[in-house]
Amino acid sequence: MQEEVKKIHIIGGAGSGKTYLARVLSDILAIPAADLDNLFWNKSYGTKKDPAIRDKELEDILSQDSWIMEGVYYAWLDASFEKADQIIVLHTNMYVRQMRIINRFLKRKLRILPTKKENIKDLVQLLKWNAAYDTNNLVKAQRKIEVYEEKVIHIYSKRELNQLLESIKQK
Repeated sequence: MQEEVKKIHIIGGAGSGKTYLARVLSDILAIPAADLDNLFWNKSYGTKKDPAIRDKELEDILSQDSWIMEGVYYAWLDASFEKADQIIVLHTNMYVRQMRIINRFLKRKLRILPTKKENIKDLVQLLKWNAAYDTNNLVKAQRKIEVYEEKVIHIYSKRELNQLLESIKQK
């Protein structure tokens, strides 16, 4: 990563490790992390926020000196990609992502993790959407960020992720 990385955008499919990476980077760099789900959705999945409210919340984050942003979204995030010092794309195996989604859902239902108002129908929809992510949304997201290729890091394995984190810790 560059010396002065203060604005990081992380993209990847559901269950790819975006939130984990954002938390780790936030701890290492002492930079606040934002989950784009909190901007896109109301308190329950399936109910989208008004785009004007969402865009204002995004603008508030982007106006800060430093931030880490993570989410699967790309269509309404041109300003975030442009302002980011680094864009990290997680290419986690789809089957690993599916298992993580199911595991996270169960932990929420058992109240081991903070819960969002989601039901089995939401889980099934997310699994279907996630199964098509690599060939649909990821392709579109990569097209959108290809103009920023000099600041994009693609992570394909846990080893690459660990190498990235080690390089950041050493700075």
